Amino acid sequence: MFRNPPAEEICQLLQAIKSIAVIGYSNRPHRPSHGVACAMQQAGYRIIPVRPGISEGLGERAYAHLTDVPETPDMVDVFRAPQHVAAIVDDCIALGVKALWLQEGVIDEVAAEKAQAAGITVVMDRCIWKDYRALLA
Repeated sequence: MFRNPPAEEICQLLQAIKSIAVIGYSNRPHRPSHGVACAMQQAGYRIIPVRPGISEGLGERAYAHLTDVPETPDMVDVFRAPQHVAAIVDDCIALGVKALWLQEGVIDEVAAEKAQAAGITVVMDRCIWKDYRALLA
């Protein structure tokens, strides 16, 4: 059964990472993915937008797919429906991503357990910005 890391481990994770690929990023300011990405960027993280059909987001080049990003991000943050998580986990494993964050409502326990078994730290069904504010702000 999947369990999120304890708060102290999440805190250490948020202190260790520098770059976050945001899958499902939207350049529309009213969308949660935009607001969270913007807030995390203002907190000092490099945001790498991942979404087909856009070329830029928050002043950074955007990529259609995670596999198009030229460097491995420290973390992948997912704003996609749960049915897309398994494929994202496969990409994370292939790319050697060390941390995966599944936003509130993005739940796939089988994929999360697969990622953990591959050595990826997984946080599921939580908002990275809320945790950042609660643990580090």
